Amino acid sequence: MKNISLDISKAAQFLTPGAVEAYEPQVKKAQEALENGTCPGNDFLGWLHLPTSITPEFIKEIQDCADVLRTNCEVIVVAGIGGSYLGARAVIEALGNSFAWLQADKSNPTIMFAGNNIGEDYLSEMTEYLKNKKFGVINISKSGTTTETALTFRLLKKQCEAQRGKEEARKVIVAVTDAVKGAARTCADKEGYTTFVIPDNVGGRFSVLTPVGLLPIACAGFDITKLVNGAQDMEKACGKDVPFNENPAAIYAATRNGLYAEGGKKIEIMVNYQPKLHFISEWWKQLFGESEGKDGKGIFPASCDFTTDLHSMGQWIQEGERTIFETVISIETPNKHLLFPEDEENLDGLNFLAGKRVDEVNKMAELGTRLAHVDGGVPNMRISVPELNEYYIGQLIYFFEIACGISGNLLGVNPFNQPGVEAYKKNMFALLDKPGYEADSKAIKERLAKEN
Repeated sequence: MKNISLDISKAAQFLTPGAVEAYEPQVKKAQEALENGTCPGNDFLGWLHLPTSITPEFIKEIQDCADVLRTNCEVIVVAGIGGSYLGARAVIEALGNSFAWLQADKSNPTIMFAGNNIGEDYLSEMTEYLKNKKFGVINISKSGTTTETALTFRLLKKQCEAQRGKEEARKVIVAVTDAVKGAARTCADKEGYTTFVIPDNVGGRFSVLTPVGLLPIACAGFDITKLVNGAQDMEKACGKDVPFNENPAAIYAATRNGLYAEGGKKIEIMVNYQPKLHFISEWWKQLFGESEGKDGKGIFPASCDFTTDLHSMGQWIQEGERTIFETVISIETPNKHLLFPEDEENLDGLNFLAGKRVDEVNKMAELGTRLAHVDGGVPNMRISVPELNEYYIGQLIYFFEIACGISGNLLGVNPFNQPGVEAYKKNMFALLDKPGYEADSKAIKERLAKEN
């Protein structure tokens, strides 16, 4: 079976000859630091060999829980934020039918995502939609006190118990949380919920292959064994003993760092030509942004859905400030087959496409755009994915995770912490007069009074 592959030829041409290869010694050191646990953040390296540590028994445990939820729920709400939901949503959106939620005859429950915002209209409309629905909840939170998720779970718990009764609700509410501590763990133990553990040594943005991602994905009806198998094969393909020129993650990390350091490229745009990959890009943005954006360093991760965004962002990408490069995810073979029809009147002038597969048109749009952007001074890398299925999505997930670990070490930052995320929370809690934040509250309110 083929693996995903990486082509850097249209990026390396923007660097001095041999610049990518020159990173090999640094990449080797970064890989060894990850492997030996000597890098910054070494207490969060549980993801490194996670795929090959997953057993069939563990997958069965996840699947058995998913089957209970699938049998007893029309709707399953996944409550989580950041890494606690983006990975699962990325996989489910990539593999699912784009219009499944509109189909009356459903073989799978509807999967909803909440707990990722504090929008009153959103939460009100969600609770209204769930009225008279047989719904369940997967509450994903290490602490159980993350504001967005905790607020949402409180609403969902109350509504589920009111509609289904406490005994039935106990069967359809699952907690994915800390093994022993935190509000979510305390609640789950008190109520008797089924629980799964978020490993202490796996950060949220690296948690797709833990119950954080696997349980919602299984609930959506996808084969988590194949997903894990893909990640396992990519773990082997990107191992530290794989030669540099054969290791796609090492080459990707080296190339993007070369473009950043030598080429002055400060922004990486993740591009896809398949609408189903939108949330893959969203997950990738958190993975790299939260891992590398610190100490005054880091490539800014952005994303575009082509060809859609060519009609809004294409001008800037083609002729704007030359501080960008693109990484294109290309699906080699689509799962569907649709031919472009002929029209007798040909008013739109498109009969020259008659009989061609829609994907052929899409591929030529991709190729033409890449050539135009390279001519416009935008380096391009291309990740080729043979098919859009569980196995290759599993490969893609691990490819980006290990590349991120290597890249962060090349950059000289701790890729596994996120100290800056706490800054807004401190201010928010102070403004809301949360107990324990009195001094901060006074200081912030005085500052705002002066500014106004």
